[in-house]
Amino acid sequence: MQLTYKNKKTAQEIFNLIPEVELIETSSAASANLLIQGNNLTVLKQLIVNRKLKGKVDLIYIDPPFATNNTFTVSAGRANTISNSANGTVAYKDTLKGAEFIEFLRARLILLRELLSDQGSIYLHIDYKIGHYVKVLMDEVFGIENFRNDITRIKCNPKNFSRKGYGNIKDMILFYSKSDALIWNEPKIPYTDADKIKLFPKRELDGRCYTTIPLHAPGETQNGNTSKTFKGLLPPKGRHWRTDISTMEHWDSLGLIEWSEKGNPRKKIYLDEREGKRMQDIWEFKDPQYPVYPTEKNPELLDLIIKTSSNQDSLVLDCFAGSGTTLKAAQVNGRRWIGIDESDEAIKVINEKISHIETSLFNSEPDFKTLVEKKPHFIEA
Repeated sequence: MQLTYKNKKTAQEIFNLIPEVELIETSSAASANLLIQGNNLTVLKQLIVNRKLKGKVDLIYIDPPFATNNTFTVSAGRANTISNSANGTVAYKDTLKGAEFIEFLRARLILLRELLSDQGSIYLHIDYKIGHYVKVLMDEVFGIENFRNDITRIKCNPKNFSRKGYGNIKDMILFYSKSDALIWNEPKIPYTDADKIKLFPKRELDGRCYTTIPLHAPGETQNGNTSKTFKGLLPPKGRHWRTDISTMEHWDSLGLIEWSEKGNPRKKIYLDEREGKRMQDIWEFKDPQYPVYPTEKNPELLDLIIKTSSNQDSLVLDCFAGSGTTLKAAQVNGRRWIGIDESDEAIKVINEKISHIETSLFNSEPDFKTLVEKKPHFIEA
């Protein structure tokens, strides 16, 4: 399925219309990390053509404009203002709407897909007003078979706005991969006290909490060790043992198998041996109460994404870098990173945020190379 709208270009037309620009280094740091000020479409083409980074990026997170028709400003150095007036210093303008916004985003997604490695993932943060169009757009660019999750992010406490409709406390994160071979470091969250009681209701004499699971699984095996007799028992009809007989005999010798009153074996699973429960697709990471930049996101949100979908020394990219939360999370987790933003205010905030990371986290000062797009900036036709 594809979105159809006026003035939709082919991928090749988009690429050909992006002019070649020069990126000028403004710092001489010997670092693989790049902070680039410029139009992200022209910079992304530079990364593909001149920096030879096609297929090299393991993780992309972007928080693009949401087609809100607002101007976002910063005043007094820290305040976050959303306004259609000229209050404060303009951080960025989110004035594209409808098909124009979709094509703006599509052009960037096409280039981002070229940069993404075969084991790479992309997380796109968007809101409920335009997000369902963006989902169809990402199906087109990355393939519906590579869709992983539509993550609901709880962003704020309930508001008492007097409008006809349910209150909005969430936005969405669309998660896609380049292929089935994506980097995936399973995230776990701690069990609550209620979880512990519900999920691990049994107790050993020494007080250890545990539960039990069946030792058989669906499906028959005609041959092999998982269809043989264990302690005089065959697996139930239409099922097979989860593992080989010698392993189950070893578990039984260690007291790790519990026998029911009817003589059915079940494997013991202990609470103190579990890392936690699996992360689900509703996340509660509320926005900072006093952001330094408009739409600044929770650092724990980016920390989770980076730990889950990249490895040590992976390259992470954010081409709507904003306040630099992605870049900081990449830095403190030992990833290489590239951040792109056109806003003077964004570049100022990012420099401040990255430069003041606790140096105790590193063997040396956290450093990065800065580049700027040579004027005049590219203006899309």
